[in-house]
Amino acid sequence: MSDPAAAKSHFESGVRHWQAGALAEAVASFEDALRLDPQLAPAHVNLGLIREHGGALDAATHHYRAAIAIDPALFQAQLNLGVVLAAQKSFREAEVAYLAALAIDPLAAAAWSNLGVLYASTWREAQAEQCYRQALEIDPAYARARFNLAYVLLRQGRYEEGWAAMEARDWADALAPRLACPRWHGEAPAGRALLIVHEGGHGDLIQFCRYAAVLKTMGARQIGIVCPPALTRLLAQQVAFDAVFALDAELPASGWDAWVSFLSLPHLCGTRVDHLPDTLPYLRPDANDVARWGERIAAGAGLRVGLVWKGSTGFENDADRSLPSLATLAPLAAVPGVQWFSLQVGAGQDEARQPPPGMAITPLSDGFTDFADTAAALMHLDLVIAVDTAVAHLAGALGRPCWVLLPAYKPDWRWLAGRTDSPWYPGVMRLFWQARMGDWAPVVQALAQALAERVAQTPG
Repeated sequence: MSDPAAAKSHFESGVRHWQAGALAEAVASFEDALRLDPQLAPAHVNLGLIREHGGALDAATHHYRAAIAIDPALFQAQLNLGVVLAAQKSFREAEVAYLAALAIDPLAAAAWSNLGVLYASTWREAQAEQCYRQALEIDPAYARARFNLAYVLLRQGRYEEGWAAMEARDWADALAPRLACPRWHGEAPAGRALLIVHEGGHGDLIQFCRYAAVLKTMGARQIGIVCPPALTRLLAQQVAFDAVFALDAELPASGWDAWVSFLSLPHLCGTRVDHLPDTLPYLRPDANDVARWGERIAAGAGLRVGLVWKGSTGFENDADRSLPSLATLAPLAAVPGVQWFSLQVGAGQDEARQPPPGMAITPLSDGFTDFADTAAALMHLDLVIAVDTAVAHLAGALGRPCWVLLPAYKPDWRWLAGRTDSPWYPGVMRLFWQARMGDWAPVVQALAQALAERVAQTPG
């Protein structure tokens, strides 16, 4: 029996529960509201949001579609449906939902930005850029659209505007209260003590810590860095840094003139694609560590190749950048004249103990305590084959040859579009791109052919 008044009461109760973080009670209240008034579309929208945030995308899709069936002009339902469909890679349906949302509200900057993300994810970059610029025309202060625009610009090598747009992020803001000095905005660094702080992932920091040397050449008196604990020992060994602080430790209360996020340094230093700080190597492991790992990686016949097939599971695009398992690389084992070593840490690490048939692989990562160990081990390998993760950047920073497997869906902007090399790591990095989402077989086939050629070119 329909009772709209009682349904409204249950709906309002659901909102209060939701705001208080009592999700189970909120769900029960919204479901009660729908039993009393099946046409209460906002209850479906709220249930969809709760299910979406809980990762139940099919359930979220059901509720958004139900809301739209009741009221096709419900903007939020159309927008949210586009989000969950895009997350499920139902790109055409997501596009239809976003366009429906924009037909309802053409001035919705969020809808334009989301549509831009969809186009960028499917390599329709000109359309993506148009969407982001439309969002910013509507709302020039919309930081998410500006950051999303940075992704497209940087991937195309349009660094001048791209780095500036990248400044729309707020990742380092949470660290600011822990720092006793002001933020550096590019003022003349001569004579100043600058503290570079971490944001993003380990690979980001490894790629951009090269700017410590750049700041020194610009006259900075002292350079310190705040980094994750796993990188402190390696960075403390580098002459470019006068002080290294662990991110989880107490930060200095004095002695520094200003702090800067390392992801802001390319912008503040005026970096362009044809003018990169590209001198390699810019990281060097400790000689004692190198000697110690040399005892473990005994010299033998054949090319010594290290493998990394998975990244951190917490990364938003990990399911696409990581391989399903070590077995995906099994065809490489058919290439003769290769010694295999596992550099895999975390997810997938145990696979090296039971490798695919025909692949004899020596696990190294059980002995890694931090990136200083990894760096020392890499010095004894002839080649690293890795997915897009921190070890690839570490190999590049050390000047070690590295082949990187890149996904077709949402590849990182730093690898640039249409390139098989990286100007960030000249002469040592080679890129192998997926042509279709999820299809690694042709990539592995190309790797096997390139590896056979490399073995043939290696002196006996």
